[in-house]
Amino acid sequence: MQYFPLFVDTSRIRVLLVGAGEVASRKLDLLARTEAEIHVVAPKVSAEVEAYAASGRIWLSRRCAEERDLAERELVYLATADSHLNQTLASKARELGVWVNVVDTPSECDFITPSIVDRGRLVMAISTAGAAPVFARDLRAKLETLLPPSLSPLLDFIAEHREEVQQRLPSVDARRRFWEHFFKLNGDRFDASTRENFELSFALGEAQGELLLLADDCHLQLLPLAAMPMLQRIDSLITDAAPTAELLELIRRDASRTAPMADSGLLASYQAGMRMLRLADANEVARLKAAFPFAKHLRPGAI
Repeated sequence: MQYFPLFVDTSRIRVLLVGAGEVASRKLDLLARTEAEIHVVAPKVSAEVEAYAASGRIWLSRRCAEERDLAERELVYLATADSHLNQTLASKARELGVWVNVVDTPSECDFITPSIVDRGRLVMAISTAGAAPVFARDLRAKLETLLPPSLSPLLDFIAEHREEVQQRLPSVDARRRFWEHFFKLNGDRFDASTRENFELSFALGEAQGELLLLADDCHLQLLPLAAMPMLQRIDSLITDAAPTAELLELIRRDASRTAPMADSGLLASYQAGMRMLRLADANEVARLKAAFPFAKHLRPGAI
């Protein structure tokens, strides 16, 4: 992984953008949606950049960039048509420990700006490490159609009520189950029924446990899509062998890992609402299927 995805609190970031033409304007359109302090330096300024300056959103200096402009900046975007100037300022910025992005020149960048899907508190970043920006753009378009605008007010509603849920449900597991109930009832919409679904989710109580069975020689890439959300819900991975990196990518990162237990322990955990994934060889999976008829066997093409 060459580029590590990282979400930064922009309220503490000071950005320098050198250039104010069409390319710089595209970057500014994105940066202006953040809470960052933005300083734009350029001798010639487009109408779009002028508009941001007139609104007070940016600090604009109508002149050539100088080395002193790099001081006390956390991020620098260089978007001029002068490659020599870009390289010179990039070198100076790195000497100061400032991260640099030379627009449209990935080899000169300390960081890159991904393609973004913005739904308020929900932000999805898509990157191909500069290899195929057109593909990233097309993927973003597909995600835009899948994620409704109602997600933005819905997540605002959730943020406003998180403290209430914490007070009413002190257990972390109980809160997680509550939100699972809520999203199952409410989906991704925000309307007059959202508050009703919120209150109803408190009354639903503990969710039923779940036991998933997976053979240790199963080709995970062949599992049906319906298995993916099941794997993301598990509380515990039960195995006596080290799980593969591929499997760990499919399950919750905070899921516990435990050694195999007696059938009575599996049943007690299931009755207590625990969601478990038992990884074992084919013979043990077959035995567990017979012992626990309610268990779900994950295998290529079926559940």
